[in-house]
Amino acid sequence: MTEAFRWPAPLKAGDTVFVTAPSAGVPPLLHARLDLALQRLRAQGWRVEEGRCLRQSRHQVSAPAPERAAEWQGALLNPDYQAVLAPWGGERAIELLPHLDFERLRAAPPKWVSGFSDLSTLYLPLSLCARWVTLHGPNLMELGDAELNPTTAGLLQALTLEPSEPWVQHPSAAFRQGAGANWREEPTASLRTDTPTCWRLLREDMPRRAQGRLIGGCLETVSRLAGTRYAPLQAGGPWLLYLEACEAAPYEVARTLHSLALHGWFAPQQLAGLLIGRSSALEQTEDGYSGWSALEDVLRDFTGPVVMDMDIGHRPPQITLANGAWAEICMEEGAQGLVQHWRPA
Repeated sequence: MTEAFRWPAPLKAGDTVFVTAPSAGVPPLLHARLDLALQRLRAQGWRVEEGRCLRQSRHQVSAPAPERAAEWQGALLNPDYQAVLAPWGGERAIELLPHLDFERLRAAPPKWVSGFSDLSTLYLPLSLCARWVTLHGPNLMELGDAELNPTTAGLLQALTLEPSEPWVQHPSAAFRQGAGANWREEPTASLRTDTPTCWRLLREDMPRRAQGRLIGGCLETVSRLAGTRYAPLQAGGPWLLYLEACEAAPYEVARTLHSLALHGWFAPQQLAGLLIGRSSALEQTEDGYSGWSALEDVLRDFTGPVVMDMDIGHRPPQITLANGAWAEICMEEGAQGLVQHWRPA
């Protein structure tokens, strides 16, 4: 029998959040924005402690891999901290994996981690190998907005959820299609949305409901883990798998999806449904090929729902997903949403 996922204790007033950058750090020009995000945490009644691997970045990392790994794992194992948050992703989190002891983490009480993009490289193994429920949602730096988007603010709610509380999230009102704010020049800049949100099925004849255990992350990063001991996804389903592409071109998306299929990620007996975040990778090339085309090719015989353009990933705002939670996606007209709740095994 597969070992149950473990839900971290909800954050409460007086708890301590440790902040470190296991991937890219925060350069001095963005310290004002970081300070605003940390103040948002303090405003929730939480204490904040900073790590050494945080306020500097060179070649997309805050420090050499052994130092980043030691600080991140040390914080996860430290009973004085109730959550360990990173400012954002980056490019090189994969360097930490050989330095991490997932057996020790599996034996330790879980605590909250949250973020997306390159952080998926760490959170997917933390969930699958150590059986921690982890959060894929807004990065810490997004909490520095002067006016927090309601969908983004869902992260703060997720960090305080009791395991017994079902949590419903619906499509955002609108998302940002254009360029983001310049936090260097305007640290307090809030998310400006410009395009109505529309979750939709890859094909209209697909089922409008599915349920399974949530798992997933950034396509470019978690796909590199397929076939390794850090991503044993071939068993333990049914999975409600979510994926979002950052900047891959449609043909690269196609190759990556075919590779995941060869690794068994889309096996019918393991996959209940697929949730796809909105992305420029879904847009057409000059010859008319798109991420939609790739999904149709790879999932031609899949009988579950494939939900496109969800609030997941690099075009904010985004909902918060709990890796390891039991969830149901509903695409019925007028009732679109994702319900997450705790079912340990």
